[in-house]
Amino acid sequence: MPIPVTVLIVAKAPVPGFAKTRMSPPLTPVQAARLAAAALLDTLDAVRACPAATRMVAFTGDLAGAEYGGEIGGALADFEVVRQRGSGFGVRLANAHSDAARAGLPVLQIGMDTPQAGPRLLTDAARSLAAGAEALLGPAADGGWWALGLSDPRAARLLTDVPMSTGRTGAVTRKALQDHGYRVETLPTLADVDYYADALRVAADCTGRFAAEVRVLDAERVTR
Repeated sequence: MPIPVTVLIVAKAPVPGFAKTRMSPPLTPVQAARLAAAALLDTLDAVRACPAATRMVAFTGDLAGAEYGGEIGGALADFEVVRQRGSGFGVRLANAHSDAARAGLPVLQIGMDTPQAGPRLLTDAARSLAAGAEALLGPAADGGWWALGLSDPRAARLLTDVPMSTGRTGAVTRKALQDHGYRVETLPTLADVDYYADALRVAADCTGRFAAEVRVLDAERVTR
């Protein structure tokens, strides 16, 4: 039986020069975009395998110029896709939550930087929301967060005042939710893949497209 939750992925097209730019160097822009594409494909697979009632992707960018764009486009056919709206990442996140909440279900939102977040972890989080959790926060090792689950879509508007992509983003998000009366439960801490060293560590502990892509790129660098 489907879990009455919407799982939302916030993602962008893995276009060279615009995706995973902090990996260049040592990677080329094309190599970095290939890793971003692999991470996104693994994330789409994980959410597809999670028995959530609804699956949505809030997307930005043009797949025509993306690495593995055709494959990503095919995978997106299994999802409801909406365009990201607004200026500033916090505003786009809040709007994506608002779009996902139209199904009338709690929303579990993740990004495309944690390919190690497999179906079991997502399913457990979705079940917690369906069982009545008010808010879930998955801390990232760098101080941000990799997942946010909300039973009340109005809580997502708090993200517009949270500084994103900082070492304090997770703590500030948690405090904002708690200050407005939401009980925040904690998911496992995961490492975001922002730098090549992150990719090596994450790939060593997971399987899938991303881990395979890291092995290929690492071999390419060694044989140069």
